[in-house]
Amino acid sequence: MPDFTPMIGTPQVLAPLLSVVVAPNASPMTHTGTNTYVLGDHGLAVIDPGPDDPVHLAAVLRAIAGRAVSHILLTHSHLDHSPLARRLSALTGAPVCAFGDSQAGRSAIMQSLAQQGLTGGGEWIDHEFTPDTTLADGAVVTGQDWALTAVHTPGHIGNHLCFRWGQAIFTGDHVMGWASSLVSPPDGDLGDFMRSCSKLRALDARVFYPGHGAPVSNPHARLDWLIAHRTDREKQIIAALSAHPQDLMRLTLGVYVDTPAALLGAAARNVFAHLIELHQRGQVHADPHLHKDATFSLRQTEKPTKNE
Repeated sequence: MPDFTPMIGTPQVLAPLLSVVVAPNASPMTHTGTNTYVLGDHGLAVIDPGPDDPVHLAAVLRAIAGRAVSHILLTHSHLDHSPLARRLSALTGAPVCAFGDSQAGRSAIMQSLAQQGLTGGGEWIDHEFTPDTTLADGAVVTGQDWALTAVHTPGHIGNHLCFRWGQAIFTGDHVMGWASSLVSPPDGDLGDFMRSCSKLRALDARVFYPGHGAPVSNPHARLDWLIAHRTDREKQIIAALSAHPQDLMRLTLGVYVDTPAALLGAAARNVFAHLIELHQRGQVHADPHLHKDATFSLRQTEKPTKNE
């Protein structure tokens, strides 16, 4: 596999029929920028067009090089992935395909919390996004020289899809090699995230092509790390609460001890995702109710009485 040293706006060949164009939106949350993938030789698929940026649009059009585009595919509707889809569709005539709008695929608990206004969140959401074609889990999309299978992988956001291409999978923001994925309620659900990791692991892929950063050449090891990372984070939260009840920010500061101040907001959303999952499993109590401003404590389990 070639080294991934992207020149922003310049197409880089990753494999036969596959190239990537990196958008000029590097940040602590997007790494080197959003990866826009161009798949095929004729009748192309464009995966994750990226932010609505005229410079990036021009770069993607250069990569397309006048060839027909048959499909525009979205892993999910965050502002660094989906907004350019509509303009690219207008220029190419290709339909925009995704799992659904930005609220599609939300878990029942997240729907309930959002309706009650208990969560906040909404970071980076493309609220205006609506696909032309919805893709259910297992849907197959084909071009002249490629075929992709949609894999519904909620967790980072409810409408997140990965796309399987032979032994490769385009993993969007669910699995990346440079960082763990943000899970921010009510759009993200940690229980869904962990189940989606197990789902991807069962597919036995050779390489992951993520939404940001370099290809992941050791998919099983990376998924094992993500699962262990979240499991360890849960243990840290439980250990902190075993000392005394705490609010969300105090927990976050105690768990994310080396995190820069600018990223503490995102870290707090991750901690809140863990607290919701622990609350769902009956391990954590929220006072006065489940909310980002609640005080959280471990539920006390009754000790069994000894038979005399």
